[in-house]
Amino acid sequence: MAPRLPRSFYRRSALDVAPDLLGQVLVRLLPNGMRLAARIVEAEAYLPRDPASHAFNGKTRRNAVMFGPPGCLYAYFTYGHHWMMNAVTGREGEGTAVLLRAAQPVEGLEVMAEHRGRDDPRALCSGPGKLAKAYGVTGEQNGEDLVRGRTVWIERGEPLPARRIARGPRVGVSVGYDKRWRFWEAASPFVSKGRPGPPAPKRRI
Repeated sequence: MAPRLPRSFYRRSALDVAPDLLGQVLVRLLPNGMRLAARIVEAEAYLPRDPASHAFNGKTRRNAVMFGPPGCLYAYFTYGHHWMMNAVTGREGEGTAVLLRAAQPVEGLEVMAEHRGRDDPRALCSGPGKLAKAYGVTGEQNGEDLVRGRTVWIERGEPLPARRIARGPRVGVSVGYDKRWRFWEAASPFVSKGRPGPPAPKRRI
């Protein structure tokens, strides 16, 4: 079992954390002791004063975790039926985070398939909602400490060299969609199928 990413990893700009998360391993320990793990292959940054961010209008009951210590999990419900996972970044009080968009399963694929209702490894975690569902993450894990917690954390993996990292606009936001703050492993079949652009108003993260 590899060491977890330290607090200092998250105490940086989301624009630095997002590409550095590629290749790291997201781990979930289920109540029955089963361990799920997957390599992060896609992540999306949300910065202070970002109109696409949940934190844009300040701290609320819903987004309070985003303003807490870096290195915590911000889990939120969207689209009426999807949970999504974010790693809180920056300094405490800033309200910044990185959305975990997709991952390549490496451990516990049978359980992920059961959670998702399908067994194609490429489809298990290929989107932020899919990833949270495959991991069984809900609001119960909101605020979990990714550095010292017991249910969700991120272990050190193999960081990707710059030549293997692609960068482009964010997906599924109605404002700030021109920002090239989404990063993914180039040519990976495990990234999400979302396409950037000016969609109809949907969500903020």
